Amino acid sequence: MTETDATAKLAELGRRAVRTHEVADAAGRRVANETSAAVDSWNEFVSTLAGAGPMAQAEWMRDAVQRSVLFWDALRQRGDQWLDYVAEGQPPVLIFDYEIVLDGRTLDRPVNYALAKITPPPGVTVDPKRRPYVIVDPRAGHGSGIGGFKDDSQVGVALRAGHPVYFVLFFMEPVPGQTLQDVGLAEGRFIRMVAHLHPDARKPVIVGNCQGGWAVMALAAADPEITGAVVINGAPLAYWAGADGKNPMRYTGGLTGGSWPAQLMGDLGAGKFDGANLVLNFESMNPANTWWRKYADLFYGIDHEVPRFLGFEKWWGGFTLMNVEEMRSIVDNLFVGNKLARGQVQLDGGGGAIDLRRIKAPIIVFCSEGDDITPPQQALAWIADVYRDEREIKANGQTIVYLVHSDVGHLGIFVSGSVARKEHTEIVTTLQQIEMLPPGLYEMTLAETSKDETGKPVYRVELHERRVEDIRQDNQGGEDGSLFEAVRAVSDLNAQAYDLFVAPVVRGTASEPRAQMTRMMNPMRAQRWSLSSKNPLLAPVGELAEQVREQRHALPDEHPMRAAERAWITHVAHLWDVYRTARDGAAEVAFHGLYGALAAWGVGAQRDQSIVGDSEDAHITATLAQMEKGDAIDALIRMLLLLLGAQHSVSRQALGRIQTQVAGDPALASLSEADLAARVKTQSILVAYEPQRALTTLPLLLTTTESRNAALLRLDRYLAPPADRLPPLNAMLNDIRNALGVPTAANAA
Repeated sequence: MTETDATAKLAELGRRAVRTHEVADAAGRRVANETSAAVDSWNEFVSTLAGAGPMAQAEWMRDAVQRSVLFWDALRQRGDQWLDYVAEGQPPVLIFDYEIVLDGRTLDRPVNYALAKITPPPGVTVDPKRRPYVIVDPRAGHGSGIGGFKDDSQVGVALRAGHPVYFVLFFMEPVPGQTLQDVGLAEGRFIRMVAHLHPDARKPVIVGNCQGGWAVMALAAADPEITGAVVINGAPLAYWAGADGKNPMRYTGGLTGGSWPAQLMGDLGAGKFDGANLVLNFESMNPANTWWRKYADLFYGIDHEVPRFLGFEKWWGGFTLMNVEEMRSIVDNLFVGNKLARGQVQLDGGGGAIDLRRIKAPIIVFCSEGDDITPPQQALAWIADVYRDEREIKANGQTIVYLVHSDVGHLGIFVSGSVARKEHTEIVTTLQQIEMLPPGLYEMTLAETSKDETGKPVYRVELHERRVEDIRQDNQGGEDGSLFEAVRAVSDLNAQAYDLFVAPVVRGTASEPRAQMTRMMNPMRAQRWSLSSKNPLLAPVGELAEQVREQRHALPDEHPMRAAERAWITHVAHLWDVYRTARDGAAEVAFHGLYGALAAWGVGAQRDQSIVGDSEDAHITATLAQMEKGDAIDALIRMLLLLLGAQHSVSRQALGRIQTQVAGDPALASLSEADLAARVKTQSILVAYEPQRALTTLPLLLTTTESRNAALLRLDRYLAPPADRLPPLNAMLNDIRNALGVPTAANAA
């Protein structure tokens, strides 16, 4: 190393040290804020308790004793429910009836997946000619069925809209030897089967939840001809992304040394990775909810919370297994490697890499600011990994729409009835209009405008053009990509060392009986079977609880001691949050300190940083050469794109109007779907890269006065009435008329 290199390394080390110090300062401030909130909640508890007299306290004590019996009975019911569920083989928690259409265990390369057709409930009618929906649940430790967990769910929304619905479910035990590649091939078979069953319908819409999201994205990229629109909900496609002070799970791989712990747990499990470990990891993220709030809320509302608690716990406790090869592939490719977004996941058999740019159908991404498992950065940053800017998205002919909820948590994306009634419903009802969008990047927003005759809210849906740079700037962790490259390098080294020196010993001593015993002692399972009727201390609780219910006189919520109880619950939750904030801050500081130093010395620097830059520049250049070519249809498409670009947003109503006009226009209706899409793609490139020239060359596409007047008349029918047009649209409309030499609206109908 030369003196200049050494000086540069020291300078970089200094910069990394400053960065680590900034992270530590920010973490300290967050701990101080949480501590202050804990103090405030304590003061509130003291003041409310002081306001309750002795009589109120005595009333509350009797009520609390009764609730304690009912609380322990609820835990006993959870344990019994879990034991019964395991004895049944842990079937999907779908509340809808279904029939198995294709069992993946019967395929040439068998997997523990199956395609199920949902039976519509009484009163719901579906049209087999409408596009089918295929919902893919995450196999992330839990059992199957969360997408149809309740009536107000993704399944319920699609059924009520009249669509046939299929569900990709999975069984607890993996097929020996199955790989992620096998699962992907099976899911491809499922999609083709659905298309075969609905020959008169459009291509199936594929809905992927959480890890099911990256699975369907990989499927749509590997075989783009088989899928319709792709809807991904809370899917971690760019695992390295995040915001400072948030999303600590992305640091876990680095702090544990990479993928080798997953391999170790799988080897100890006799070749099977226990999904309960993933669930335990999720629970550790929010200890206030896991170890306090969930149970405190159950105790507080024991008279009405038990059915909801037991229903959710049935799915949450349905732990499944994965082959160790599957889990290691997930960790290497996603959690540590971040390879899917960067086009580095290789297909078996020399099929090349999975490139997300190959997806042809519209992509709709739903995420939430309140999601601490898959924050918006991880759901969206793949776009910035794949494309340099939004013009490249248009040049590729891809349409990407994202919707960001303000506060719902990760599981709320899939299980919240309010989300199903709003976001998922509006996605389903707007999907046909989304398919009318020209290529580009859009944000979908919902705003309640009124109520219908049944009292249900009516939403105004708008789609706003966005820049890739907006997503890149929101990813505050983007500047730390070199740290995660260092993590990947360390992970590869540790994995090789584990495979060489540790794995042979572990595999030689592991056995299935020992693995089964270890699984039963996992804290996630132990807390269920130990708190069941098999526990002699809890066996009598059921009968005692029945007696309490017969004599139950619940205190009203406005009782002064109930207010004190709520304040106490909040106070303890804040204490847990102080611990969590300090723990996560320490992890973030340790990660930056360790991997900042490694990155400064060049560890991982030789890695390919991104696939951005591998663009179709030659295609763009060739397309721009067609600026002066085209017919009246091309001119109409170009004018509509210019108007959209001027306004930067479009409403669902406006897209519906365009859709109606396209269907009623003989010239457009005569075009094949592929021809129309190709024309829109070409004109999108022209307008995106040279908008002014696209405007001034319009006369070359419409060479006569008659054709220009006819085009403007035609264009006017596509637009909202003049009184409803916004100033930017009117300004561009005038520019178009001036370019065509028709400066007034006299010819418009």
